[in-house]
Amino acid sequence: MLYRTFGKTGEKVSALGFGCMRLPVFGDDPTRIDEDKASKMLRYAIDAGVNYVDTAYPYHGKGFDHGGASEPFVAKALKDGYRERVKLATKLPSWLIKCRSDMDKLLNEQLERLDTDCIDFYLVHSLNTNFWAMVKNSGITDFLDRALEDGRIKYAGFSFHDQLPLFKEIVDAYDWSFCQIQYNYLDEKCQAGKEGLMYAAGKGLGLTIMEPLRGGKIVKLPQEAKDILERADPERSPAEWGLRWVWNHPEVSAVLSGMSTMEQVVENVRIAGEAQPNSFSAVELDAIDQVKNIFRHRVKVQCTACGYCMPCPAGINIPSCFSFYNDHWVFDGDPQIKGMYLHQSVLGNAAPASKCVECGRCESHCPQGIAIRDELKNVKELFERV
Repeated sequence: MLYRTFGKTGEKVSALGFGCMRLPVFGDDPTRIDEDKASKMLRYAIDAGVNYVDTAYPYHGKGFDHGGASEPFVAKALKDGYRERVKLATKLPSWLIKCRSDMDKLLNEQLERLDTDCIDFYLVHSLNTNFWAMVKNSGITDFLDRALEDGRIKYAGFSFHDQLPLFKEIVDAYDWSFCQIQYNYLDEKCQAGKEGLMYAAGKGLGLTIMEPLRGGKIVKLPQEAKDILERADPERSPAEWGLRWVWNHPEVSAVLSGMSTMEQVVENVRIAGEAQPNSFSAVELDAIDQVKNIFRHRVKVQCTACGYCMPCPAGINIPSCFSFYNDHWVFDGDPQIKGMYLHQSVLGNAAPASKCVECGRCESHCPQGIAIRDELKNVKELFERV
């Protein structure tokens, strides 16, 4: 396993971080983690050298108002001496903050849920214009100062989902140790983007990367794109291409991967042990540029399947709807895609896009700023018209 210096903290973190947001579950219930499988996966990764474990308050829950199953699972999986071998990261749910006391209440609850006295890397979660204003006005800087001083957290950071000017404002607003941004070869100019990456690194912040495979979109490529990558290196999978592209950036400290199978863990650990910064050749970079152009012309909805829009009160699986919709355009209108979209509704796993009641709850949490209600109408028009 390769390690990188985590910005001005001086800590050495593994190039691969274990993201505990998409752990294996029983059936379709995200709150029922298959703890046996998930624990084996996490411990395999740690035994292989992964020392950055990332979770958050709502992960594997039914909504954003209450703690999910991920933090308690992590506490169990890190027993038997594993907690001492890792840097543990979790996040303050910024959307729940109404006053200064909420911050201490939530942090103390998370310490109990994680069964630890100190969280190594504590992030203010999912900052955007609204959430930043809420936490700033509620005294976030005083809270972080005190939590650092009393030892409940070791380093303070934030995760970000908005536009570049706000990102720079937040970076400059506090003496952060690190931050977490979305970054992959399709999103160099999205949200903080490459300019934000360089700006934060220039300020000495450690950088953790989420959505390196864009919710799986970089794994499931159209044949035209697959052919380009195979000509450049026939041994690499699309996932390996995507991860190596992110690790090619020396500014990146750790890449978070939300792994749901042991096979994914094994593959990602292997890649993380080989990927070096500034190692891509001109041929490899050109191949990625060609793939980016294919996606730019085909993808209609810039959804990363992060799941922040869920659960939908009407029972719609919004990321799934957009996945089918994008796949229709990416894969040349394959008729099987419409069949799969309709099939999920027939089975009762999810309501179709036509059931949207336009409450707008999903849009208030969407990190990409997608006009979800309008896009669901497009999904309905494409797949549900008779």
